[in-house]
Amino acid sequence: MLQTPSGGAGSGTAARDSGLMSIGTVLNVLRDEFPEVTISKIRFLESEGLIEPQRTPSGYRKFSAGDVERLAHVLRMQRDHYLPLKVIREHLDAMERGEAVQLPVVGRQRTAEDVPGPVVAVPTVARVGRAELLAAAEIDEGALKEWESYGLIAPLEDGVYDAEAVTVAALVAELGRFGIEPRHLRVMKAAADREAGLVDQVVAPLKRHRNPQTRAHAEARTKELAALTVKLHAALVKTALGVRLP
Repeated sequence: MLQTPSGGAGSGTAARDSGLMSIGTVLNVLRDEFPEVTISKIRFLESEGLIEPQRTPSGYRKFSAGDVERLAHVLRMQRDHYLPLKVIREHLDAMERGEAVQLPVVGRQRTAEDVPGPVVAVPTVARVGRAELLAAAEIDEGALKEWESYGLIAPLEDGVYDAEAVTVAALVAELGRFGIEPRHLRVMKAAADREAGLVDQVVAPLKRHRNPQTRAHAEARTKELAALTVKLHAALVKTALGVRLP
């Protein structure tokens, strides 16, 4: 549970007395659990209707403890379940109406490899159709065709998509809201292909081994190496940008 202060520096006596917080105070509260959250992200979630902070006569945002808890819930569902904002909004609205709702399952779920401690296994969507992918990413047919033309998403042989495509689509859509277009992501796709090629090169001898147990070990080694390359890539990007590591 987030510990929310009664007010923030510079928020004014009235705001402190009422328990309302400035957006800067909210940012500091959330960063303990979400190091990469920004003021722009909070404003964006407000523009999408996920939160509705109060406004002072001067137009400044003032957040209640309930607003902060709702924000944290939204950020967890994005981080841990890769849910589109539309799905998150509908889920929260149903909860506020007192309906018994189950968390939607779309795309890749966070696993024991992502976070420490015991994790309850959650089923994932193994394959999704084109219409389902469009709905999950909240995009139209034209956008998906553009993403496919840049190699960011590719259907399987039978025309459907694997669960990871939902994750990629959600992330590409999210980046698009910050002005990063699919054509800008070609360099990331190329880097990912090179990293995958490096992993394949390392595990190739295991895959070709005559011993079935050794071949089976190749899959585990592939997952291990993939996790390490993803962590290294993230750390290198953060270092290059001068972003504080969590």
